[in-house]
Amino acid sequence: MKYPAIVSDALMATILFATCKKEEKTESAKPTPYSVRMTDAPGPYSAVNIDLQSVEITGSGKTITLNTKPGIYNLLKFSNGLDTLIATGDLDMEKVQQIRLILGPNNSVVTGSVSFPMDVPSGSESGLKLQVHQDLQAGVAYEVLLDFDANQSVVQEGNWTYHLKPVIRTIENAISGSIKGQLSVPNIPAAITATANGVTYSSVPNATGDFIIKGLPAGNYSVSVIPPAPHNSTTINSINVTTGVTITLGVISI
Repeated sequence: MKYPAIVSDALMATILFATCKKEEKTESAKPTPYSVRMTDAPGPYSAVNIDLQSVEITGSGKTITLNTKPGIYNLLKFSNGLDTLIATGDLDMEKVQQIRLILGPNNSVVTGSVSFPMDVPSGSESGLKLQVHQDLQAGVAYEVLLDFDANQSVVQEGNWTYHLKPVIRTIENAISGSIKGQLSVPNIPAAITATANGVTYSSVPNATGDFIIKGLPAGNYSVSVIPPAPHNSTTINSINVTTGVTITLGVISI
């Protein structure tokens, strides 16, 4: 006499299980909002212009082209804390393995007031490939900052011929901190480094002496400032960097 109840319970359990699986599938199918921003460390040029055409994301066996803001970008306009949004989109993947920047032919470097063409090997064909190992959680928004180092990325190879050999860090803003400060003497080409656990990150000041080093994993850092003679080098120790926080050093005497 109890069999119908047992059958009914079993049927209900089956329906509930199927419903849960359907909801779970729907939840996992939510796209992941993804945005890419760009910044730069200052360099000894008047301008470093790249001709950005598109941004592609590769991962989980697929490639997705983001909604890109194409155009000519002067990297030196986005330094010392400034950045710009270059691409957004929704990703249907669990892991990002590569970010690829497709560049056009109109790349240039300006020294003084003279502009020179800048060759980008394979920039318009295979693109500038940045290897990333980023696990994504469905429905959570992610932002990645591409940190160019113009000082190291632009290579002069004689006869005023310039090549772009990009030195770029990818920074996940949510998992890193920053250090910023100002040199007591403006407009000098000082080398500034932040070091922790044997890993060094670098920057240079802008014309007013301000600098910022982004994308620092949490840890205890020492910051060294090495200016040209007759100025004095200095090192600041025991700077505790935490996630999502910018440490301000104030004015550093040199």
